Amino acid sequence: MSKLILKRPLAIFDIEATGISPRVDRMVELSIIKLMPDDSRLTHTWRINPTVPIPSETSEIHGIYDADIADCPTFAQLAEEVLTVLDNCDLGGYNVTRYDIPMLCEEFKRANITFDTESRKVVDAQRIFHRKEPRDLEAALKFYCGREHVGAHGAEADVIATIDVLMGELEMYDDVPNTVEELDLYCNPIDPLWVDRAGRLKWSDGEIVLTFSQKKGQKLKDVCAYDSGFIKWIIKSDFPQDTKKIVADALKGIWPDPPEGQKKKKPSPPKDPISQLGQLELL
Repeated sequence: MSKLILKRPLAIFDIEATGISPRVDRMVELSIIKLMPDDSRLTHTWRINPTVPIPSETSEIHGIYDADIADCPTFAQLAEEVLTVLDNCDLGGYNVTRYDIPMLCEEFKRANITFDTESRKVVDAQRIFHRKEPRDLEAALKFYCGREHVGAHGAEADVIATIDVLMGELEMYDDVPNTVEELDLYCNPIDPLWVDRAGRLKWSDGEIVLTFSQKKGQKLKDVCAYDSGFIKWIIKSDFPQDTKKIVADALKGIWPDPPEGQKKKKPSPPKDPISQLGQLELL
């Protein structure tokens, strides 16, 4: 019986790609193992034709070469199937927040399919590991499970290793939560003033301000008004999807509601000078 408590399936997944940039690079392998609330597991693994050459140095890492995937379907051809597999699932993996989820979102976007991440909880075994024992996946597997990582950099082998590490973390640390909702908060601590998950945008006195680049500290509405090119650069660059959506909406004049405590106070109406004069006469 797993120590992990699930209310709905948790899809642990791993991606092998042509490189490390979600915006520029393409998937060559995707493996998803769905951990079900009844403790069963469903495995799905696809080899994918990226439609672009795989750099030789990348192939040497994951062992997948152009010839291996020449006759495989493209992600666009697989997108509906992958979307069905991930239906009603929370997401998990190793370094999944910074790499695999952005890569998956970009692939779905290129296939003209909207992939919702906002309604899904995210469990990142790497973040738990780095908060407890800062090393890589191979060291994590050896530390928590006492075995070597055979088949490293193969997507399915990495997913299996990640699941074993996650289960080992839950067994070793009593203070690590075991529900997906609590693990999401544990893995992805969010400042209440952050507008997006990554903290690139922040609330300040009821206004959204940028927290990065030479625009750090500037109001988003001012940057939209006087440097729309910078906003368009964010939208086209390698930023998280929620960050890009917020700035794209801002460029159209669409703004999120500020949290409680950040709402601007309405100015008090000016006092009637005639009534003020009457009050003075009474004195």
